[in-house]
Amino acid sequence: MILTGAIAVCSLMFVLWLLHFPMRNAAIVDAGWSGGLALLGILFAALGDGLPARRCLIGVMAGLWGMRLAVHLLTDRILGHPEEGRYQQLRREWRTNIPLKFLAFYEFQALLCIVLSAPFYLAAVNPAPGLRWTEYAGAALWLVALTGESLADRQLHAFKQDPASRGRTCRAGLWKWSRHPNYFFEWLVWVAFALVALPAPWGWLGLFSPVLMLYFLFRVTGIPATEAQALRTRGDDYRRYQQTTSVFFPLPPKHSA
Repeated sequence: MILTGAIAVCSLMFVLWLLHFPMRNAAIVDAGWSGGLALLGILFAALGDGLPARRCLIGVMAGLWGMRLAVHLLTDRILGHPEEGRYQQLRREWRTNIPLKFLAFYEFQALLCIVLSAPFYLAAVNPAPGLRWTEYAGAALWLVALTGESLADRQLHAFKQDPASRGRTCRAGLWKWSRHPNYFFEWLVWVAFALVALPAPWGWLGLFSPVLMLYFLFRVTGIPATEAQALRTRGDDYRRYQQTTSVFFPLPPKHSA
């Protein structure tokens, strides 16, 4: 199952790498990342030998979350849009052998998908009869997190559609309470996946997925790159936003000094 999933997601990323040349937009890898995770969740649910109800649960959770995010990224940031500043900055930093470096970057995302999909695999092969309370809690948390992430994405999209918002920072709705509410709720989705996997044999390994996700959000490709791009494009307006708004966890906004 794991080998089949690895071949599937690595092949997906290779195809997307080829597509990014005519599109001239490397950001398609973001949609491939969420779509690849949806693919792995559905694949493990279909091929696993665990309790059918549990396989169905994790397959639906992973599939709906991943495909919603992939479609949102495609329509809101990729198709018909210029390449995001984060990827333009990578091109400037890399300078030489850019196509090969992007291929390594794409396939690293495939590897990350395989590692993060541990909760999907653990739940799909868990044969224990009946669902445990942690699985019900995980499903409830997933619903809350998916709703919050979708709401944050819609609020940001509506803000960007207003011509008067050009060069300004979104402070509407959830974005008044957190600078990255979409990342916060996405992380909660991974906590939900871990809760569903927890009753499985070796289910505690699934806890590494939300921990790893939090590390990447805070230290690698999430918040640092997003905030650096926001400072380049919005300058002092974003600096004021940083002074008054929580970086991740939703909290009441502070008064600017």
